[in-house]
Amino acid sequence: MTIRLAPSLLAADMLALGDAVQAVESAGADRLHLDIMDGRFVPNISFGLPVVRAVRRATRLPLAVHLMIEEPERYVADFVEAGAAMVMVHQEVSPHLHRTIQQICALGARPAAVINPATPPHVLSEIVDTLDVVLVMTVNPGFGGQAFIPQMVDKVRRTAAMLRERNPGCELAVDGGVDAETAPALVAAGADVLVAGSAVFGHRDGPAAGLRELAAAADLERVL
Repeated sequence: MTIRLAPSLLAADMLALGDAVQAVESAGADRLHLDIMDGRFVPNISFGLPVVRAVRRATRLPLAVHLMIEEPERYVADFVEAGAAMVMVHQEVSPHLHRTIQQICALGARPAAVINPATPPHVLSEIVDTLDVVLVMTVNPGFGGQAFIPQMVDKVRRTAAMLRERNPGCELAVDGGVDAETAPALVAAGADVLVAGSAVFGHRDGPAAGLRELAAAADLERVL
């Protein structure tokens, strides 16, 4: 099984964002994860289209844009135009999720559905065959640096079983409290993609060291 690492730029130093992007790209990151927060769906505001455009210019890595916003369908086209290769939308805020997934596909981006800790995996059963990625939040969304919710390991396991049965090519990503301690259990439960912010960008020896430590915990090898 190939495990992919997606550093989350929410935890990066915004004054040195270009350096942070280059550090994790050089260390072997597979994609970059950008959390877009509107202060309505989640109790925080992060960044928007200008940052996505700037990051797109700074890297060759694919950009996964995680829309933690109300009415995500209104902004999907803008984020794809800004450089998103993958658009992630929450089931909890998308009453017409199938239509939004179709919109993402029509724009040429990879579609991903996100579920919060309290949302069971089966809510995606009617659209799971249309998805490239399912993202399981392992903390409540809105803030970086939160403690991992232990019960989410079993949820990841159940989600992985659903994907094996219904859509084996769909990636299973996890986001929230992912670090060297929690990564092994998540990988064992079936996670394909580890999204990590503080564990990478808050590492005492810098982002590259943080990514390498996470890779080692997930039993991966990354370049020095």
